[in-house]
Order: sequence, then structure tokens, then C-alpha cells
Amino acid sequence: MAELKAEVNLLENAVYMVRDGKLEKLDVPGDGYGKQTITWQAGKPVHYEVSYTKK
Repeated sequence: MAELKAEVNLLENAVYMVRDGKLEKLDVPGDGYGKQTITWQAGKPVHYEVSYTKK
């Protein structure tokens, strides 16, 4: 298998998901308090959900 490489900015706060050899930057929660939930199936991330709460 060929080795794939990607670059990320380590000065930026972010969450990334690698799926099928592709790097995807996940959306950040909106204002307030938030969370990101990643759903896995058969050993692979299949989708993610972003939610937030405002106080």
C-alpha cells in the first residue's frame, strides 16, 4: 500500500478525521458550549454530529 501524507497547521485548534485515506477537518461547534460525536461502523468513522448549547 502506498503511503499517503497530509499536512496540518499545529498552531490551529482543530479536530480532524481520517477516512479512507482522506483527511477531513471537522466543523467546530457554534457559540457557547459544544461537542462533536463521531459514529464508527466496522472499524471506520462513518459520520459525525456537531451540536452546541448557548447559556
